[in-house]
Amino acid sequence: MIPLLDWERFTTDRAGFVADLGAALRDTGFLLLKNPQVSQDLRDAVFAQADAFFSLPRAEKAKISILNTPHYRGWGKPGDESLDETRPEVDTKETFNIGLDLAPDDPRVLASEPFRGVNQWPDLPGFRDTMLAYYDAALAQGVALHRAIAADLGLADDYFAEAFKDPLSALRLLHYPPAQGKANEIGAGAHSDYGAITLLMTDGEPGLQVRPRGGDWVDVPHVPGAYVVNIGDCMMRWSNDIYVSTPHRVLPPKRQRRSVAFFVETNPDQIIAALPGTGTAKYPPIRAADYLTSRLEATYAPKETT
Repeated sequence: MIPLLDWERFTTDRAGFVADLGAALRDTGFLLLKNPQVSQDLRDAVFAQADAFFSLPRAEKAKISILNTPHYRGWGKPGDESLDETRPEVDTKETFNIGLDLAPDDPRVLASEPFRGVNQWPDLPGFRDTMLAYYDAALAQGVALHRAIAADLGLADDYFAEAFKDPLSALRLLHYPPAQGKANEIGAGAHSDYGAITLLMTDGEPGLQVRPRGGDWVDVPHVPGAYVVNIGDCMMRWSNDIYVSTPHRVLPPKRQRRSVAFFVETNPDQIIAALPGTGTAKYPPIRAADYLTSRLEATYAPKETT
């Protein structure tokens, strides 16, 4: 149901890789990607730095709260998010978000453009450098995967290249505390991702589930060293529903669970309209930044809890 693909095949068996990728993106929209181009050492360093951050006292993390800024950067405490917009429960996870790194005097920051704020950083040696190195590496992997997506859709290899030059992409560190057994407890509520594709690293602790259309929840397997890759709503819309963005959730784990998500997003001014060859458009065109804003406002909207 969730196939394992080898990224090295895109070089050695391009046609086979593209065919398998296309089949996965049309089915559940999920796949596992082994042998990615991002080094294992860098991925390990990201987990180590994430552990150091989440181990900080709550008061230290609160100094760089995601609620301090309208640009969705910084620490999200448990309960700040509710990914399942249809239910009253809030998520037990805590998060840390990093966006495209901009200087305080960048014209886009000074103009208060959406999603164009400065990153908030903890006072941890090596944290900023590690995260920015990973941001660049994960973005490069995501852009490279879009070459395969373009091939699957019958487009030129570089069709998407300009769309990710100045992206809205976000790096998110996640920490899920052990389950407490409360009623309706959820690590991350059922949701689909908002962007083009997501690259997810996990520590192997179970909890991630996907719900294929017409089916029940199934566990996403863990393959050491492999990314979990999935289609987001923006790419489903862009592909005119050829690709599937599938709901997924994280159950409260028995032990703490850690993961690292990289949300591959386009440039803010990219117009998301049905791609060539995908048929009559099912959706009106929309700016990527406007689409992302609409989704995030629903995620962070206050909810009544019981």
